Amino acid sequence: MHHNFLFDLDQTLLDFHASERKALEIVITASGLKFTEETYKLFKEKNKSLWLELERGSLSRQELFKKRFEYIFENCEGDHSKLDPLKINDEFIFTMSRNGVLMEGALEFIQRLKNEIKDARIFIASNGATINAEGRIKSTGLEKYIEKIYVSEWMGVAKPSPEFFDMCLEGVGEPKDTCIMIGDSLTSDMLGAKKASLTSVWFMPQGDIEASMKEYDIDYFASSFDELFEVLKKWSEAS
Repeated sequence: MHHNFLFDLDQTLLDFHASERKALEIVITASGLKFTEETYKLFKEKNKSLWLELERGSLSRQELFKKRFEYIFENCEGDHSKLDPLKINDEFIFTMSRNGVLMEGALEFIQRLKNEIKDARIFIASNGATINAEGRIKSTGLEKYIEKIYVSEWMGVAKPSPEFFDMCLEGVGEPKDTCIMIGDSLTSDMLGAKKASLTSVWFMPQGDIEASMKEYDIDYFASSFDELFEVLKKWSEAS
């Protein structure tokens, strides 16, 4: 048996916001519209609300992609009458896929995990677009440390759905007690782990930590990669 680590991707190992901002500026400017910091702020806010709708099952992926760029077009200076929001979305995802940015210390942490924890296997369990996730992982050098990448787009289901984790566990091919889920999101990573009865680590927690730990039945939390390594080492030694 192995120690199987299921990692969320964005804001856990990769700096999603750095890649997102860079790609958005490129595609908005190339489309003839004016990009400002306010543009990115509005995009982040709208995108977050749409992903929450997706997690609740009240919105499809294509609707999400269309709505977020329709919203941005309406809030940017310039003529957007001939712009196709889904085409711009495709260009945005492709641009992001070529511009991965690691969270500070993430690569060293993953190397340490592989080197110091016996029989460690690393998996990615992420909501998002396949080309985006795989491209950014490859561009940062993380690829060689990862066993398999599970992304909601190609799976057809998203976190926190139990079906998402069922597919991950089927691929892992070992019992649940050999697996642990690590992520930053309460509503996808921690809720998903709870629904799937998986051990969980809440990374970079914010807000009322104690209340959230109880509500989502979270096993551990860590505020840095050093803390996270110690948590995972302790878990691996006990499992």
